[in-house]
Amino acid sequence: MRVVAKICGLSTPETVDAAVAGGARWVGFVTYPRSPRHISTDLLRTLGARVPGSVGRVGLFVDPDDALLDERLAAGTIDMLQLHGSETPARVAELKVRTGKPVMKVIKVATSEDAERGIAAYASVADRLMFEPAEGILPALESAHAIAALPEVLERLAAAGPREDGEAPVVIMGLSGRGDKDVNTLRKAFGQE
Repeated sequence: MRVVAKICGLSTPETVDAAVAGGARWVGFVTYPRSPRHISTDLLRTLGARVPGSVGRVGLFVDPDDALLDERLAAGTIDMLQLHGSETPARVAELKVRTGKPVMKVIKVATSEDAERGIAAYASVADRLMFEPAEGILPALESAHAIAALPEVLERLAAAGPREDGEAPVVIMGLSGRGDKDVNTLRKAFGQE
C-alpha cells in the first residue's frame, strides 16, 4: 500500500509552500464559508497558482450549491472536489458529471457500521473515500482507532467491488488534529526545522 499526504486547510503562501516542499501529494483549500479556514475565490486563485503540477489541488466543499461550485471552479485551481457534507450518492455522481472533476467523499466514522454504510452508499460513485473520525474530545485517540480499523475497512471495501467506472476505490484517512495548520508545525512534521 502506498501512502501519500494531503494537507488541507491551507490559507497562506507560507503554508502552501511548506506543504509542497515537504512532499504533500495533495493540498486542500476550504471553500465552506462557515469554516475558520475558509478562503475567498481570489485567494484560492492566488494560492492554487503556487502549486506545481505534480501536486493536486483539492477544493473542500460542504453541501455546495451549483453557484458556489461554479465560482470556485472558475478560479481554475481545483483538480478534485472533496465533499464533506451530507451529499447524497446521486449528488456525488451528478457533481462528477457536471464538473468533470474527480470526487472524494468524506465519511464520518464513529462505529464500524458508519464505515459499512459509507462504503455501501458511495464506493460505486466516488473516486476516493475519506474516512474521518467523528468529532470528539480526543482527536488523537480517535485517529488511532481509525488506523486500527483500517484493515477491516479495506476488506469491506474490497468486498464491495469496483466503482461504476470499473476502477478500485481509493481510501483516504483524515487524521487532522488541533493546531496542525500553522507553517511551523508543518515544517517540523516534514523535518524542515
